[in-house]
Amino acid sequence: QLPLAESGGGLVQPGGSLRLSCSASGYHLDYYAIGWFRQAPGKEREAVLCISSEKESTDDVDSVKRRFTISRGNAKDTVHLQINSLEPEDSGVYYCAAELTRRLCQEIPQTDYDYWGQGTQVTVSS
Repeated sequence: QLPLAESGGGLVQPGGSLRLSCSASGYHLDYYAIGWFRQAPGKEREAVLCISSEKESTDDVDSVKRRFTISRGNAKDTVHLQINSLEPEDSGVYYCAAELTRRLCQEIPQTDYDYWGQGTQVTVSS
C-alpha cells in the first residue's frame, strides 16, 4: 500500500493561488506516475494533470493549461500542483493518484491508478 495524502487545499478568493501537495511519507514517488484529479459537486471526477516517472507531464483539461503546473518536489516523496488565477469553477475535491509504471501519462487511464489519496477541498469564492 502507498499511503498518499493530499494537502494545501482551502478557501481562496478568485484570482488567488494555491499549491497542493501529494505526499507518501517513507516512499519515493519518482518511480510512480502521479495524476491529479478533481471532482466538483454533482460532477464526475476529471483528470487535471499528470507527471510520469520519466518526468514528462501532460494536461487533460484545456482550460487549465496556462494556470496549472505539476512538479516533483526536491524530496522524492512529494508532487506539487500549483494553481494560479483560481476561478470558482476550479472548486472541488482534488485527489492525487499513483501508478507504479514507466508508461507516459497519456497511456494511463484513470482506472489504472492503483493508489489514491483522500482528497483535499479547494473552494474558490469571494
